[in-house]
Amino acid sequence: MEKFYTCKYDRAFKEVFMKEENKDILEKVLETVLGVKIEKIRFLNLERNVDNLKVKRKHLDLYLETNIGKIQVEVNTENPNYLNSRNMAYICDIYSHHTLVGEEYNEKTLIIQINFSYDIKNEESIRKYMVQDEKGNKYVNNLIIYEINMEKYKKFWYNKNKEEIEKNKYILMLDLGLKELEELSEKDKVVSKYMEEIERVNENPEFREYMSAEEDNRKIENSIRSEGYELGVKQGLEKGLKEGIEQGKKEGIEKIVKEMMKQNYSIEEISQLTGLDEQELKKL
Repeated sequence: MEKFYTCKYDRAFKEVFMKEENKDILEKVLETVLGVKIEKIRFLNLERNVDNLKVKRKHLDLYLETNIGKIQVEVNTENPNYLNSRNMAYICDIYSHHTLVGEEYNEKTLIIQINFSYDIKNEESIRKYMVQDEKGNKYVNNLIIYEINMEKYKKFWYNKNKEEIEKNKYILMLDLGLKELEELSEKDKVVSKYMEEIERVNENPEFREYMSAEEDNRKIENSIRSEGYELGVKQGLEKGLKEGIEQGKKEGIEKIVKEMMKQNYSIEEISQLTGLDEQELKKL
């Protein structure tokens, strides 16, 4: 059976949502996350750090200007240790570029990052982060990060929680297969349109070729990383064993030498019997 790619994959997400004709679907997704009305969307340049040759360039998954502020969207299929630091760097770059433009510093425009994330450890379906102290006093009011626990939302679907499914259907649909989407799309035009779009994307041979190559590269990278780790462990064990043996030999010889000294053997005699240099013996 041919694999069906949902918007769990950033490329599929872009293929669906980076289209003028699909802004209505995107609005519903954003409104579900943010709880506010989105009245306008303008796509912004996805490439960051274009003005700094020394900094690695990054192509954002989605970058928007809306009536409530600027919104950056990231789809995080995996959760490596560096993920939060990397995403923080992206949103801080956007915040910095926005704040330094104009004649005054102000917090009128919201700068928002939305992370649709997998394999995260928290129990909440959605977390909202702001820059504030331990008492809740905000350092700035306009920098906000939303972390969406996509696997937690999937549990609403599998547990048939009708209330949560209805409330969060525009988030849920992002990682549902066609049969599930057909069930969810009953009497909902937005879900129906999304289903048509994600099906269209999957039927595109160029998209499937890209995804196949990307997955192949990822498997190769994972294999190399795994082999490197195993080799490193093996070499580490071998080195540790060798050092342990050498250390054991050294401690054993020292013990013998000290015992011989207790029995009043001379340095010269011990040197002759052990083959050790007299200067080394004197250090013991």
